[in-house]
Amino acid sequence: MTDREFSFARLAVVSLGSATVVLVVTTVIVAVVRPGAGVGLGIVAVGIAGAITVMGVVSTRMTRRGLGDERNDGGAGP
Repeated sequence: MTDREFSFARLAVVSLGSATVVLVVTTVIVAVVRPGAGVGLGIVAVGIAGAITVMGVVSTRMTRRGLGDERNDGGAGP
């Protein structure tokens, strides 16, 4: 990694940006497919769950890279 310091602002922008990309893709899918109410609700629910998941994954990876992962044994035990 570079010598740049960890930035919470960068973390927020990148994680929210990744979630925004997922929601934009979901919107495009709904606009192109033009599903009924039930299917549309399902697509949107999957899109929201995907956005939350992507935000979590991106923020976890950035935090571990920036601050270092202190777990050397794979997370088992103290």
